[in-house]
Amino acid sequence: MKFRPTLAALGLGVLAACATLSANADADAKRGEVLAYTCLGCHGVPGYKNAYPTYSVPNLGGQHAKYLETALAAYASGERPHQTMHAQAARLSDQDRADIAAYLQGEPITPSDQVVGTPPPATQTCVACHGADGAKTVMDDYPILAGQRADYLVQALKDYKSGKRKNPIMAGIITGVDEKDFEALAQFFANQKGLCNTKEVRESGKCR
Repeated sequence: MKFRPTLAALGLGVLAACATLSANADADAKRGEVLAYTCLGCHGVPGYKNAYPTYSVPNLGGQHAKYLETALAAYASGERPHQTMHAQAARLSDQDRADIAAYLQGEPITPSDQVVGTPPPATQTCVACHGADGAKTVMDDYPILAGQRADYLVQALKDYKSGKRKNPIMAGIITGVDEKDFEALAQFFANQKGLCNTKEVRESGKCR
């Protein structure tokens, strides 16, 4: 199978305690840039897609560093099943994950004062943790949804719904969301200003 990493995605990490960016105080973003070279072979390529099933690899630039660490740990443990990502993440130490996450985070996302479009009714399930525009999370372990690729969000929701992704918090939340609403939810958050979908980020070439 060719290298098809899907690093960070929709979902809530298994939380043992309240974590903040201060947990990454010793992370070395410069070292992380070197370690993340392989990641950018897919995440740095515009339009790159995972195969079988086919969906866009997620945007990572601007995502919370703590969330990226949590996602990598989940791939390493198998909590998030993905053959290639497991092989890659399992080789990383805690420090490696922190350094890669610090690099990928880059500039933090600023929540928008106004959402784009009309939120679908089903978003009420999401906004308490992810914010009205998907960019203001209540904890740094939670992913930013604003600007994420819509087909990736749909796939992540399906995986939580089916139990393929194992997470006790999302397992409880997803039971209250009808699968027919997944597409509308994904499109709404994808259209918000955040991660790699702003004109400035695209022009800078820093989208990853």
